[in-house]
Amino acid sequence: MSPTPFTLLFVLFLLLETITHLWLASRQARHVTRHRAKVPDEFAEKIGLQSHQRAADYTVERMKLSVTRRVFDAMVLIGFTLLGGLQMINAFLINIIPNDFWRQILLLGSVLLISGALQLPFSLWKQFKLEQKFGFNRMTLGLFVSDTIKGMLVSVVLGLPLAAVTLWLMAASGPLWWLWAWMVWVAFNAFILFVFPTWIAPLFNKFTPLDNPELADRINNLAQRCHFALKGLFVMDGSKRSAHGNAYFTGFGKSRRIVFFDTLLGKLNPDEIEAVLAHELGHFSHKHVQKRMIFSFLLALVFFAVLGFLKNQIWFYQGLGVSPVINGSNDAMALLLFFMAMPVFTFFFAPIFSFFSRKDEFEADHYAHTQASSEALISALVKLYNDNASTLTPDPVHSAFYDSHPPASLRIRRLQELQATNG
Repeated sequence: MSPTPFTLLFVLFLLLETITHLWLASRQARHVTRHRAKVPDEFAEKIGLQSHQRAADYTVERMKLSVTRRVFDAMVLIGFTLLGGLQMINAFLINIIPNDFWRQILLLGSVLLISGALQLPFSLWKQFKLEQKFGFNRMTLGLFVSDTIKGMLVSVVLGLPLAAVTLWLMAASGPLWWLWAWMVWVAFNAFILFVFPTWIAPLFNKFTPLDNPELADRINNLAQRCHFALKGLFVMDGSKRSAHGNAYFTGFGKSRRIVFFDTLLGKLNPDEIEAVLAHELGHFSHKHVQKRMIFSFLLALVFFAVLGFLKNQIWFYQGLGVSPVINGSNDAMALLLFFMAMPVFTFFFAPIFSFFSRKDEFEADHYAHTQASSEALISALVKLYNDNASTLTPDPVHSAFYDSHPPASLRIRRLQELQATNG
């Protein structure tokens, strides 16, 4: 199949995306290595040189893996599209599956299964080589296999009905099928948010009520001050997989809860835990979560509308290495091609999303300053950066492009300025 103008445009954007990622990764690695020998002055009294160098080495190793993975992903994408991978899989299924609907379901499932299998070596390397090397991995191979199987089963149970409904709507609901499909997608995501804390997450981790009355009272008082209706405080056995510590809010309505990794509770004191949660409550106070959800739903509406147009364009299929089926449906192929190609064309919007995410983090930090102790939040952040081996010296350009959180030095400096202002 000869290249079309859309083929050339796709290849151009893919090259730009890959080269930009490699350039940013090399900048990050060089910048971190250049500052490896000395702890930044503002952290010199709190973080030792050995910990700083460990974080630098961890960052560089992650960049190396990221570069390898990005190049591999680009090759896989070319293999599926321009080199005829999707076309071959679809032709094989046409010969063995007479039912058009089930052929499309199997096409989606086959591609997702192959993609997952191709990514498996990277997941294994990251968990059992990279994380192991720096002392973070606590997962056994058996647990990894168990998680993988459970994840596949959950994907089938939840994803198969969604795929079936979407394909049915594409075939049966006329030119505005994309609007109905978008509504289903929104409802599906709301359903996942509701069931995840109580039905999905417990399949992978054990959740127990927080067994610390003093800390629980403190958190409940904080939630009341912040007008946050809290439905539960739970501790998750994150230590059976990783030494990384974290805490998060999940669910909505009656399923809304705060979850602590057990690793986090052993690292932070009550003042620090309260300050970290005050930061998270700042996101709710400023309605960051709701705004992001609304934005993601509106963006998805745009994507569905674009897909509604592209679905009927022969140049879209041919430009990505696929000959549309004449006596059958191409709906599943349209979905696959769109979601494979879309990240290539939207990659350069990443800095915009990162900018607004960092803006939200600053607002949440300011809120935490008003509801808890800035000093405790600074102390907690330093501990978390140190324990998680997060670099204190990221490359500014790489950070501006990718990072959803501000650099440690800038974030702490702003908190110190708030402290000084309120003296």
